[in-house]
Amino acid sequence: MFRCMRLCGMGSPMLDTFKSLPEDPAELRAVSKLMVQHIQSQAYQIEKLKAELHGHRKVRFGTSSETCDQLNLDLQEELAIDAAAQDQAAQDGDDGDSASETKTSPKRSHNRAPLPDHLDREDTLLSPGETCGDCGGTLRQLGEDVTEELDYVPGHFVVRRILRPRMVCNGCEAFAQADLPSRPITRGRGGPGLLAHVLVSKYCDHLPLYRQSEIYARENVDLQRSTLTDWVGRSTRLLTPLADHIGALVRAGPALFADDTPLKLQNKGKTGKTQTARLWCYVRDERPWAGETPPCAWYQFSTDRKGDHPVSHLAGYQGCVHADGFAGFNGLFGPDAASEQACMAHVRRKFFEIYEREGSVIAGEAIKRIAKLYAVEKAARGKPAEERAAMRQHKAKPIFEALETWLAEQLPKISGKSKLAEAIRYAQGRMAKGRCYLSDGRFEIDNNICENKIRPVALGRKNYLFVGSQGGGKAAAVAYTLVETARMNQVNPQAWLSWVLERIQDHNSKRIEDLMPWNFQKK
Repeated sequence: MFRCMRLCGMGSPMLDTFKSLPEDPAELRAVSKLMVQHIQSQAYQIEKLKAELHGHRKVRFGTSSETCDQLNLDLQEELAIDAAAQDQAAQDGDDGDSASETKTSPKRSHNRAPLPDHLDREDTLLSPGETCGDCGGTLRQLGEDVTEELDYVPGHFVVRRILRPRMVCNGCEAFAQADLPSRPITRGRGGPGLLAHVLVSKYCDHLPLYRQSEIYARENVDLQRSTLTDWVGRSTRLLTPLADHIGALVRAGPALFADDTPLKLQNKGKTGKTQTARLWCYVRDERPWAGETPPCAWYQFSTDRKGDHPVSHLAGYQGCVHADGFAGFNGLFGPDAASEQACMAHVRRKFFEIYEREGSVIAGEAIKRIAKLYAVEKAARGKPAEERAAMRQHKAKPIFEALETWLAEQLPKISGKSKLAEAIRYAQGRMAKGRCYLSDGRFEIDNNICENKIRPVALGRKNYLFVGSQGGGKAAAVAYTLVETARMNQVNPQAWLSWVLERIQDHNSKRIEDLMPWNFQKK
């Protein structure tokens, strides 16, 4: 018994207390009870440390499906590249071989679509001449073979010159000259196309400004990083009314999705020191229930993660908010405020982590039951809200309620301090707030729509590492709002922003809706 006490990590004070076992049965039972409690406590601590260690190892050494999705990694690409290289090497080595060997080599299979008609064509004519090489007679054309090759010309700069002749009247000597048209940045040298390119490169393609400066330098165009930062700041300030309008559209919907992600903010005056700021994301997307309102995403920046920020962002909103279990969102919900739709993806994630780490049978069964709920959602996607609600009531509601009952039955069977018990209690708490979607087809089972809009930010911060100031964070929020909203509407963000920057200075501020990406798409 003492050996067991040592292995379980009992401290020396306890060992000193029990150097000899008591002879009284009651005291012996008390000692045994104390030892069992201590052993259980040590077992819980060991399980907790194992879970933490597994999490750290997974982050540092393991693979992550979400990370692969964010980085768009695909090992099949590498295998295909290797196969193509080997095929090319074989062809180079077979140049001197017989024709019979060439015929037996397998042909590459291609599934080529026609090249787009809108691309410019550059024709190169290869003629055999006008006279026959055999008899010297005149050749006439029977037809032609056309081989199309897709090539790429690197993006290049264009200097657009605005010529304004100064005129004078021959009769009265009056002076006349056309007014200079409005430009995105007064007295700035960046045109709307270049400003849009810089914004999209940074906030869509995740290229920091110093890398952009290096790329432009290869074209012998000197654009210092300070110039680019000035353009980004002025452009996003000019585009802020569009972002505000998108925010109003998000808050006008019957349901929205909310989430946040960390950003490193450089401390002012402290070189190399950063603090953790937040970028909040709110999404309105009615496509899953065939809504007619265009989807849009609205981002907001804050220097911390206090719950005051989402309450301020969504002040007066009384629709349904899809959110995770973050306590900072609790201020949004109430009798005369918004309602909450919990995220079943977070519930599933808890069980998945336990099943991956321990192979728990209960966790595995929970995952299977949740998968049945998602099977119903897959069948209901894209259908009208009323039809979705009817399908959920008929198919998903029995599964949902059976899952709640089954989880309640499993909890007494396991240790109350185990990670599995924590996952079950978390599921019970979130599922109580996740029933709304069963009766309303406008709601979703999870918050994945918003989490997918957080991923571009996560990928971007891997490249630019931190924002330099609060102003930079607010500019990033405006840029992400515009870029991600354009992408959600299948609109080229650079073409749209170029179009907007070209006319926004003279545009009526009361008609901002005309500049939205869905209206640009129509034009």
